[in-house]
Amino acid sequence: MIEGAKWDFGDAVRVVRNVRNDGTYPGAATGELLIKRGSIGHVVDIGTFLIDQIIYSVHFLEAGKIVGCREEELIGADEPWVESRFEVRERVRAALTLASGGEVLVPAGSIGEILKVVRETDPPTYHLHFDCRPGRVFAVPEAALTALNPDCPLDRADDL
Repeated sequence: MIEGAKWDFGDAVRVVRNVRNDGTYPGAATGELLIKRGSIGHVVDIGTFLIDQIIYSVHFLEAGKIVGCREEELIGADEPWVESRFEVRERVRAALTLASGGEVLVPAGSIGEILKVVRETDPPTYHLHFDCRPGRVFAVPEAALTALNPDCPLDRADDL
């Protein structure tokens, strides 16, 4: 076992965010979804990247894939898991006007980016920032957010 590694060979782990091909997975296009968040696999190898990053090779039997995952992308398979609609770095839209003390802080329709998924609540809460309030982080329930529409020119990633 590598010093400082949280998991060992054979340990069951759950991936907490979608894993996409960064260009290193053979036979898949860059950006292609490899493993969906919430999937469970088993550690089959442990290595390092750039000396200080521990990388776990995880075999996801149902998907038939072995994928490299960073430690922060994994939790123990027996740890509590709450499914979420969105994930870290995903851009979303405010479904409602967000206000505090009668002051509108974020108008409905504003676009923001998820910084953290708080799974201690069911449904989860999200820490995110909105483009209309740079530098300010908001804790927002899932029901107050909606996915961007890729068919809408204003919601396309290349336009944001």
